[in-house]
This record gives sequence, structure tokens and C-alpha cells, in this order.
Amino acid sequence: MMQLPASVRVDPAATRQEQARRYSGPAFAALDLGTNNCRMLVGAPSGDGFRVIDSFSRIVRLGEGLHHTGQLADAAMDRAIDALRACQTRLVRRDIVQFRAIATEACRRATNGRAFLNRVRDEIGLDIGVISSREEAELALESCGPLLAGGGRRALLFDIGGGSTELAWVRLTGGRPHLIGYESLPIGVVTLAERWGPAGFTRQGFEAMVDDVVERLRPFERIHCIGHEIRDGGVRLLGTSGTVTTLAGVALNLERYRRCDVDGVALTLPEAEAALENLRDLGREGLIQHPCVGAERVDFVLPGCAVFAAIARLWPAEQVIVADRGLREGMLLRMMRNEGGRYARGEPRRRGVGK
Repeated sequence: MMQLPASVRVDPAATRQEQARRYSGPAFAALDLGTNNCRMLVGAPSGDGFRVIDSFSRIVRLGEGLHHTGQLADAAMDRAIDALRACQTRLVRRDIVQFRAIATEACRRATNGRAFLNRVRDEIGLDIGVISSREEAELALESCGPLLAGGGRRALLFDIGGGSTELAWVRLTGGRPHLIGYESLPIGVVTLAERWGPAGFTRQGFEAMVDDVVERLRPFERIHCIGHEIRDGGVRLLGTSGTVTTLAGVALNLERYRRCDVDGVALTLPEAEAALENLRDLGREGLIQHPCVGAERVDFVLPGCAVFAAIARLWPAEQVIVADRGLREGMLLRMMRNEGGRYARGEPRRRGVGK
């Protein structure tokens, strides 16, 4: 079994509930309210990184209908409030040293986004800040950067979210990543699912979706000439999202999704494309039954695959590194570092699917 990088440690012999019951010391907490999911992570400093002691994730579809109306819907806000209330219940049981909560694309775009976050503050007591697309890219790089250690000149980090896709063009100097360009595109799995609907499950509709995303990516290519860099070698792709972790789960033939089997794995581009074709061939009912997808995510998997296919078509690097980590981990690492803790770096795993 592949081992987690040292920056995130989970005791495999204990359930999260057992870990939570055992640990009573100071902890850090990070909450990410996205367009599709509400996620929270609680961690405690451990050696050169942190140990996960509690986590929460729930699909809330906060951005449902936003593409058409420009506003957060009442039902969507109520779902998010319920999830945030559950997070607050967990937080009050802990000795939290620092806590940060952020909202991303849905609250950035919605005309009633600020009013909704004011409601959250008044009803639950959680103060959630809306971050910029640049900080979103920086936080993703903060958590995923350790997976880029050990080679290459450049990397393209992409995060396929619910309401947007973040791109980060990274220079690697002495194994350290430096952000040299970024872009936030207003396309994500929720927005594409709402735009294309059932057509996205057809081969013709899927290809049209990929073509549309390619055209949206071209301005970033014209600015940074990533394709030219890839042809010269020394560029790696790094993906952090439910899309790429699902592709990894399919490529690895997992009977059920396990983070420790996926985070840090390197897929060759043919392996990733074969997994994508596998998902496309399953159809809606097959995707519902798949252990790495399920009914809650069935409408969002192929739109995410369309974004990945567009990235792979425009920037066909030899492999893609898969990261099951993101904004929450980035926030925790920043908070712990600012408190004087040791900054987690971790090491990437070099095992491919076929090895």
C-alpha cells in the first residue's frame, strides 16, 4: 500500500471517531464552503506536519441554479446552513487554537452571497470570508506543493471545483514551488452540469463540452505558452479535485475509494484517459453504482472529466499527479506555520498505476 506524505498523517488502525475521542489537546480547524461541497478539517501539529483528528464533508450544492439566476437559491442556502451548523457542533467540542472559514466561487459570484454569509454569522456564529481566486490558487499550491518535489522545471496545478476551475502555473526552483501565473475560469462541475444537462451523458454532448472548455483555456495558453514548455520537457500536471481522484480510483480498480491509495499517485496520461473512457462507457446508471462515484456525484463526474479532457488535450504532459488535498490543508498549514509550528513539506510518492 502507498504511504501518505508526512504532511498529513492518519492513524490507519483507528477510526476517526476513536481518534477524536482520544485527542483533547489544542487543534487547528479549516472550513471550505464551496459551490458544491461544505468541508471542514481539524488537525493537530505532529512532527513535520499535522495529524488529522476530525473531518467533515457534505454535498450541499450551494451554487445550484446560480448559473441561471445570479443568486443563491433559498433551498441551497438552507442546505449549507444545516451543514455549517453540524460543523459548529463539532468545533465547540474542541480546544481550537485557530479557525478559518472561507467561501469561494458561489459566494464570489452571487449577488446575495454577502447577505447569505451575514446570515451564517448571525444564526450560527461562524465568520466566513470570501477569498480571491488568487488566494484560492495559492492555498491549493500550499497543500499540493510537496507532491512536486524531486524534479521538473515547471508544473501546471489545476483545481476543478464546483463553480470554477483554478489554474496555477508554477516554477520549481530547488524543489520549491513558486506561483508565476494563475487564472480562475467560471466553469466547474456544477455550472457545466446545469448548462449541458442530460446531453453531457451522450458522446456528442460530452465532446461539445470538451471543445467549449478548450476554448476557455486558450487565453491562459497564449499568455504562458505552456504547450511549448511541455514539448520541451520538464513540465508536470498536478490535479486536485474530486474529478482527478475519481479517475485515479478507477485506474487503480479500487473496490471503494480510499484516500491513502490515491493521494500522491502519478497516472500516465494514457492511464488517466483510459479511466475517463471507462467512466463515460458506464452511463448514468453505471456511474450511480460505481463505488468511486455514487448517486450524489453522478451529475458532476462527466462535467469534471470534460474539464480534465480539455486540459489534457491542450497540455498533454506525460503524467498527472493526483492530490486528495486542497484548500483546507493549505489553510491548516498556514495557520500552524504562523503559530511557529513546523511547516509540513512531505514527499511525493513515485508509484504509478501499473507498478
